[in-house]
Amino acid sequence: MMGAGVTIVIRRALPENAPAVATLVGELLHEIMSAIGERAFSFDPAATTLRTRDFLAREKYFVFLATDEKSGAEVGFVALCESYALYAEGCYGTIPELYVRSGHRSQGIGERLLGEARGFGRRRGWKRLEVTTPPLPQFERALRFYEREGFRITGGRKLRIAL
Repeated sequence: MMGAGVTIVIRRALPENAPAVATLVGELLHEIMSAIGERAFSFDPAATTLRTRDFLAREKYFVFLATDEKSGAEVGFVALCESYALYAEGCYGTIPELYVRSGHRSQGIGERLLGEARGFGRRRGWKRLEVTTPPLPQFERALRFYEREGFRITGGRKLRIAL
């Protein structure tokens, strides 16, 4: 929990922050798999760290970290990717991951992370931000959070195929 004197700072992640981002991604994936009771993701911490470092260095993946200024502990993050589509009238951003550690939720950190994402997208000239939450009861809280932040359901379902 954030107590008196705890200050959370939001900053853009650099390639050297890859281990912290990978750790948070692992926690997020574990939480999702626990909620759905299925091993839906394969997570290798070392490979994820290398991939994160590469994506950040090549600016293929943009991350903002929420850090407890006093302890230096990362407590959450939002990741962004740039996409292009004619239906979106050009370039737009997608949020593949947003996570706040459970002990720091309901304290405005997620809202601040989304605020950074919005500002970053505006500066890059994006027309919109898109995010997907699974249409399952376990993710109703996440859906309500995004709706409170101004996101609207646009229909459709997210589908995938392995290549």
